[in-house]
Amino acid sequence: MESLTFQYPAWYLLLCIFLGAGYAALLYFKDKTFSEQYPNLPKWLAVLRFLAVALIAVLLLQPLLKTVVEDVKKPTVVMALDQSESLGTVLKGDTLEAFRTAWEKAKSSLSEKYDVEEYAFGDEVRQPVDFIFADKVTDISKAISLVSDLHAGQNLGALVLATDGIYNQGSNPLYLADKLNAPVYTIGLGDTSIRKDLVLKRVFHNKIAYLGDRFSVQVDIAARNCAGSNTNLTITKVDDSGNSNLVQETVQIGNNDFFETREYVLEAGRAGVQRYRVGLSPVNGEASRSNNYREFYVEVLDARQKILIVGNSPHPDMSAIRQSLENNRNYEVATELIRNINKLNVAEYDFVILHNLPSRTNDASAVLNIAEQRKIPTMFLVGTQTNLARFNQVQPVLNIQGNTTNPNDVQAAVNEGFNLFTIDEELRKQLPRFNPLVAPFGEFTLKGGATVLLNQRIGKVDTKFPLLAFGQDGDRKVVVLAAEGLWRWRLFDFLQNQNHDIFDEVVGKAVQYATVKADKRRFRISVAKNIFSENEPVTFDAELYNESYELVNEPDVSLTIINDEGREFNYTFDKTTNGYTLEAGVFPVGNYRFNGRVNFNGQNLTYNGKFSVQPIQLELYETTADHGLLRRLASDHGGKFYSPGQMQTLTEELLQKDLKPVVFATTRTRSVIHLKWIFFLLLGLLSLEWFLRRYHGGY
Repeated sequence: MESLTFQYPAWYLLLCIFLGAGYAALLYFKDKTFSEQYPNLPKWLAVLRFLAVALIAVLLLQPLLKTVVEDVKKPTVVMALDQSESLGTVLKGDTLEAFRTAWEKAKSSLSEKYDVEEYAFGDEVRQPVDFIFADKVTDISKAISLVSDLHAGQNLGALVLATDGIYNQGSNPLYLADKLNAPVYTIGLGDTSIRKDLVLKRVFHNKIAYLGDRFSVQVDIAARNCAGSNTNLTITKVDDSGNSNLVQETVQIGNNDFFETREYVLEAGRAGVQRYRVGLSPVNGEASRSNNYREFYVEVLDARQKILIVGNSPHPDMSAIRQSLENNRNYEVATELIRNINKLNVAEYDFVILHNLPSRTNDASAVLNIAEQRKIPTMFLVGTQTNLARFNQVQPVLNIQGNTTNPNDVQAAVNEGFNLFTIDEELRKQLPRFNPLVAPFGEFTLKGGATVLLNQRIGKVDTKFPLLAFGQDGDRKVVVLAAEGLWRWRLFDFLQNQNHDIFDEVVGKAVQYATVKADKRRFRISVAKNIFSENEPVTFDAELYNESYELVNEPDVSLTIINDEGREFNYTFDKTTNGYTLEAGVFPVGNYRFNGRVNFNGQNLTYNGKFSVQPIQLELYETTADHGLLRRLASDHGGKFYSPGQMQTLTEELLQKDLKPVVFATTRTRSVIHLKWIFFLLLGLLSLEWFLRRYHGGY
């Protein structure tokens, strides 16, 4: 339907008519060119000129043409089918073919009256339905949410949901169907009979553990119709070199609706991603044995750092420090005298503590040279045996001009401006009251950019002489405690508080700060996580730095992923704004190594790493269909529940429903001057007038 409107008053059309008539009369009223031979020609020429001029004048009024387009939208019926693994054991063979035929027939019949859309759902919602039941999880709520979002404000007639009612991901579908504003019809698939079955329901465990630590594993065991049976529970560590049983015990099933939770403590004895299997031995007549085991993965981190304490001679400070550090499982501490240092390989250690070294009898060059070459963080404890001249040369933190023969008793005063790390408020309050330490007498001067945590308090005077200070020698961090007698602090802490928490914090924070290593590698690859589920895509990010540690992404970065059998998968990273990214896709269950390579400015840079893919077994642990949920879902939302054999009845009911189409009216407005036929009309009128004038001898 079309209508014409004007942006000016309608009486302006009279002016356009008068303008056309006046123009034609002025041009042809007194023209005698054709009057003798063709007396009627001037009248026709005047009519043509009148129409052309009047039409042009009307177009100058900018008339608008409104067009109303009506679109009749038939109601939409959405058919959604659960394609998760739990239905794969039920819908197979002839049963599957019969259901598939009924599904296709229903879709075809409904298409005659409605717009039919079909979706498959499981872990994702997708099109089309392919009747391959392989999804590892079931998320009914995601299917309902997608249908609701796609058809919001549209003519959704009904949702037909075919599933077994088991969901193991997402929220309860009963809470989401209100969003649909349409009836829900459910088709109950699966088997509702409660069969004799032993189920390992859940395994709760740490995702990360530290090497040498113990971690808890909690196992939920369920059994149906198995009263009086016994099963053996085992926890096995699965390894390339062979499997080893960690736990083995008998579980007695006392009733037909059995549930029990057991907890075990395992030890993280090897670094890396470790694979474990929890299993239950089958009982006679059990319906399914696939849900009798679960596998889980724990990433064991080797965060231990080897710390070497070297003394000029035996001293209680060395024992006090060692006892404090050994409380932390991440530290492996060794103690040795400098005269026996040849027994150890200093290069193997991550942190070196030198007590009264360099001394007047040993310059400790054997240790200091290796620490400097390997950039091993070092801590110096200055005492009465320290050679101050040599000490001033070998560290970048503190310069002491004085002697150790007449020492001072000094207490600690916390520097309020210290900001390298945080310390507890209780430490700030109590540490100044701890027993005095023994410090050299003389002048203390900080070097370079060193930072002070503790200053010396001599008597009742707070000085600016550093007691505990931190600095750096290039990439190597250096700590200096300008006194000895730490053993007194440890004893005093226990005397006051019945623990060593304050002493342990002072020593622990100093060591932790010094041993944190900055990542200076110019080529790095990070994997999104170390353990993926088998339906998750494995993704990587990479960074490449030039010599000035600026991000670049000019050269191509390649990646090779290698599985347990040695098979290689090769990829090339995509370039982002200033880095690299790669989605390698989904991998089968197993352990994988990866090797990244890039050539930049003639240098071959590499990066190696590992990740694991663990199985998703959710669909195996709940196999009894929940038709009660489907009945309630249909009842609450104006639909009905049907069995697979009632597909024809469902189709007939939907066809008989009075689902009315919706008419969508769209108004389109455009200027008349844009109509092409108007142009050709004007061109025809003026051309015809010109032709008649020329043909009959006019000009």
